[in-house]
Amino acid sequence: MEEELERLEDNYEDARLASHNVTHNLNKMAEAVGLYKALWSPEEICITSASQMIAPLEKAIKELENDPEKYKAYNPSNGWGNYDIFVSFCKSVLHTCREHPDAVIEAAG
Repeated sequence: MEEELERLEDNYEDARLASHNVTHNLNKMAEAVGLYKALWSPEEICITSASQMIAPLEKAIKELENDPEKYKAYNPSNGWGNYDIFVSFCKSVLHTCREHPDAVIEAAG
């Protein structure tokens, strides 16, 4: 086990459980639903593990689905990203967090 951990420390890509990506053009939508910092800079709000992402994601997804027209108003005018892409992204991240609650969360800019 120790040898495996040392090998994984040497190869970050092998240690990664998942990687999610969404356009930053959806930042205003994320901010409006209260997810901007959780998704783009979780360390600023002391989110370090996947389990800490579950409640904010569940709350935001519920809000997004309860009032789609409010959030569709934040669709970027340049067409790069939209409400449906953002909801799908949030659900995908939530699924991964539930599968790996002890995983370390990192955001790359």
